Amino acid sequence: MDTVAVTGNYRVRFAHRKPHGMTGQKMKPERQHAATALKESSAINTRAEEKKVEERLAIGPHIVYETIRREGEEEFKRSSAALAWSGFAAGLSMGFSLVAEALLAAHLPPASWAPLISKFGYSVGFLIVILGRQQLFTETTLTVILPLLSKPTLDRIFEVLRLWSVILAANLFGTFLFALCIGKVAIFSPEFRQVLLAVSQEGTRSTFGIVLVRAIFAGWLIALTVWLLPGAASARVSIIIILTYLIGLGGFNHIIAGSTKQFYLLVTGVESWGAYFAQFFAPTLLGNILGGVSLVAFLGHAQVVAGKEAQAQSK
Repeated sequence: MDTVAVTGNYRVRFAHRKPHGMTGQKMKPERQHAATALKESSAINTRAEEKKVEERLAIGPHIVYETIRREGEEEFKRSSAALAWSGFAAGLSMGFSLVAEALLAAHLPPASWAPLISKFGYSVGFLIVILGRQQLFTETTLTVILPLLSKPTLDRIFEVLRLWSVILAANLFGTFLFALCIGKVAIFSPEFRQVLLAVSQEGTRSTFGIVLVRAIFAGWLIALTVWLLPGAASARVSIIIILTYLIGLGGFNHIIAGSTKQFYLLVTGVESWGAYFAQFFAPTLLGNILGGVSLVAFLGHAQVVAGKEAQAQSK
């Protein structure tokens, strides 16, 4: 229906029409949300401005959770051979954490502040592995646990154990070959080999309990790295460097990065296999699993489940 208004000597005809997109149908939920946001905000005036705000909003924990859960589901579908090759590549790549840290240490004076710089080398292996999408054992303490928590079945438990055992064995085999290569082949000068030895011996003399607690922190930080990456966008590299640098600087024990150092001590005759398994492998593996599963996977699952229950009760 039209309305005629008289303004001075002019007649102006106004047509009363329904908003675009609403003729004969209800407005879509996303448009309703945008319209509500525009109505409630005094600073946003257009849909284009509202879209820019939405693009800059941090994604919710349920989106992060679902992204990692689906990634875990895809890992369940991979064959043991594919997992083993990827894990082997990750083990080799982690060896560069030791080499990079030693290279930085070799060019620094023996000062108390030197580790603040040399420990940046510890992040190199993690950057290669995570950005290269290679399978690292400590990442799977989160990625495959979320599908298990969302659907806890006996078959899922066996799948988790299969995936963990294959990736862990492949990671360790890769780190051992890397350590064997740099320890037995004259790739580096005798002076640099002494630096490699000194870096590998850092923090090796600790009790089972201390190593366990340090390993819990390492597993916690690696799982947090995985949790943060889906919403990181362009900050992925920064997140990986900062959190893994903290692991190296804090002396927190990581089962794969630490095994590279331990294996270097083994192949050079400084350490024994018995000491490796009793003083490093057992407490570090247990601590990494506890840190990743309990402090990140369980808590992340709990907050998402609690959020769904709250939404269900409000309806």
